[in-house]
Amino acid sequence: MHRLLLSTALTLSPLPLLAQSEPPAAPAAILVLDGSGSMWGQIDGINKIVIAREVVADLLADLPAELQLGLTVYGHRRRGDCSDIETLIAPAAGNRAAIRAAVEAINPRGRTPMTRAVVEAARALRYTEEPATVILVSDGIETCEADPCAIAAELEAAGVAFTAHVVGFDVAAEPEARAQMQCIADTTGGRFLTADNAEELAAALTEVAATVAQAPQPEPAAPITPALRDVGFSAVLRMGDTERALDSGVVFEVFAGEHIVMDATQTAAPVAQLPEGDYVLRALRLDTEEAIAQPFHVTGAQTQSVQVVFTDPLPPATLTAPASGPAGDMVSVAWDGPSGEGDYISVVAPDAGPLDHLTYAWTADGNPVGLRLPAQPGDYVIRYVLASASQVLAEVPVTVTAQQQALTAPASAPIGATVMVEWQGGGHDDDYLDVALPDAGPGEYLSYSYVRDGNPVGLRLPTFPGRYLVRYITGQDTSVFASQAIEVTDVPASLSAAASGAAGSTMKVTWQGPANPGDYLTITGAGDDPIGYVTYAYVDAGSPLDILLPDAPGTYELRYIADGPEARILASQPLQVN
Repeated sequence: MHRLLLSTALTLSPLPLLAQSEPPAAPAAILVLDGSGSMWGQIDGINKIVIAREVVADLLADLPAELQLGLTVYGHRRRGDCSDIETLIAPAAGNRAAIRAAVEAINPRGRTPMTRAVVEAARALRYTEEPATVILVSDGIETCEADPCAIAAELEAAGVAFTAHVVGFDVAAEPEARAQMQCIADTTGGRFLTADNAEELAAALTEVAATVAQAPQPEPAAPITPALRDVGFSAVLRMGDTERALDSGVVFEVFAGEHIVMDATQTAAPVAQLPEGDYVLRALRLDTEEAIAQPFHVTGAQTQSVQVVFTDPLPPATLTAPASGPAGDMVSVAWDGPSGEGDYISVVAPDAGPLDHLTYAWTADGNPVGLRLPAQPGDYVIRYVLASASQVLAEVPVTVTAQQQALTAPASAPIGATVMVEWQGGGHDDDYLDVALPDAGPGEYLSYSYVRDGNPVGLRLPTFPGRYLVRYITGQDTSVFASQAIEVTDVPASLSAAASGAAGSTMKVTWQGPANPGDYLTITGAGDDPIGYVTYAYVDAGSPLDILLPDAPGTYELRYIADGPEARILASQPLQVN
């Protein structure tokens, strides 16, 4: 016969991981009844199972009401199955009718795993934490290769106050069976009785039941408070290659076996204090009602984190766009996708990251939506970007071709003049034309005009002669879309006026110069900068013109000022005010 270790036998039905610390209010016991096929044997012409039913029915009526009694049966459901063990009634007071009905329904048919049945009953009684008594009624030898003596010794060693009383029914001719039963009882401090007929079975059970009811209950051991660890719980949502925290909309529960140790009333990111052991986190996502059960183990670490990962598939999307278009032009892009908050259509370089963009348009702006092509020719990609997950859902290639005759401006013009420039480009509202030095960056300019103001559009030239660039600047990325050189030529200027005059009087001045809008004559201190003045008069009044002299006598300077991106003194002469 092979020895069946208790550690193996105890795997038949797992105990809850957190046991109750309070002792039972009244004695507790489980009746383990043989339901194997041999119970169809007869004594005095009556089947042993019939005798057992009648005896147990009479016994139940005489037991103390406070005795918490349960029922475990073996061999009653399947033939040849050593795992056919079932605790039909859990230990409780007031369940006599239920036990009686269960016994009446037993239909013997299987083998005799009586040792495992004792283990099952012991576990149902929480024998490692509370006093436990098993009353075994069997009519034959162990037939499932267990070692009754060895397992009884392990139960006795592990139990708080474990006792097994054994009644051998009709085993007078089976010395090995009696020896096994005697060993179980002796090892656990129980009684071993035999019964060869109905009267003896009734007497034996009555005697054992009285012993159980009168057994003193030991004082409960002082509770041991286990060390508690802080365990935090969180959830993330994974979509494609990205994850984001689910800071709300998820409820968490923690179970130890069937016992709940943290309920769903906790906060969205709760922390539980748990002793070392095995648990299961159950997380429920409220918007989809998806639930995840994730086992975890609390170790000796002071703090731990347990995270569950919910997964959403990326929604489908498609794009329909032209295969090519001129640089800076607007193209129409039709799309099919989720159109979530913040979703957009973008143009990027082929190797760009999911959040990179050169130009973009929100899906909320329409379908199809207008999308501006980049300012520089080349190969690009149009994308549908899901904002909530920072993911690219769809993309199509697009070739950006060069614009033809993007700018038309005079090859030269005088200083300060306003020249009309024709342009060809995207025409975006924030695009503009500017005048800049040849080595200027995209954001550096001397004057500018928005393309939204017309085509052609007026552009004011600098007041200093030299070589400049007229440029088309794309507003969205401030890149130079197109440029053309222009030569700004100087214009001679002169002044003719009296060398002095009376304070507060009017002086007539004859002048010559470019006469651009905004040009003016000014009287100022000799050391003042070009925009400083005491009095002034615009040249649009013609030549000669009258200018008011300062009220304070002194030495001044009469000037011709060219107005423009930068004011310039074109001519000057000294003036004495008396």
